Amino acid sequence: MSDNSLVHKKCKSCESKGLPFNPDEISPYLAMVQGWVVTEGKVIEKVFASKNFVAAMAMAHKITEIAESENHHPDLHVSYRTLRVELTTHSVGGLTENDFIVAAKIDQIIG
Repeated sequence: MSDNSLVHKKCKSCESKGLPFNPDEISPYLAMVQGWVVTEGKVIEKVFASKNFVAAMAMAHKITEIAESENHHPDLHVSYRTLRVELTTHSVGGLTENDFIVAAKIDQIIG
């Protein structure tokens, strides 16, 4: 799988309970999304810097469009000059391919 192949995928429905990725499954996906880190083995997150609060909110708005189109929604934390994005698949209690697909798409539009 190439680094940008995730941006061409669509998120799959999470309504059926599956299993979250184990650490060995996380590693290759994490390598495809630069700057994202795993926390507690269940969440990937990344902090985006912005020039001010308005710019941070504009980034958050762009992410809402991705989240809605993929039906996979991150937690967004806006501060004065930063936006912290957290992704996890709540229905399985950990990380799935969907989280990395959305992360790749966020990176594509925000950089």
